[in-house]
Amino acid sequence: MRFESDREKSREVKRRHGVSFREAQEILDQVFPVDQKNDDPEQFRAIGWRRGSLCSVIFEIGHDYEGECYHLVTARKATRQEEQSYAENV
Repeated sequence: MRFESDREKSREVKRRHGVSFREAQEILDQVFPVDQKNDDPEQFRAIGWRRGSLCSVIFEIGHDYEGECYHLVTARKATRQEEQSYAENV
């Protein structure tokens, strides 16, 4: 899996939400439930575990000459609703 992210945005997300994009990649390396978050641009949400906390990662899937690439948009601790959704789908 190839990832693309902005280094400065990763620091901002870590500061605001406590989850860096590197940690978000760990979630995307797991088996996780995914749902579509937005249509324009097409974004997806993955929910998975990181250091004992359930987290939510928003990402886009792009394609270039090397193939598929995941662009990380944001990551944060899962909401109660996301926790419930995770429990129902895993």
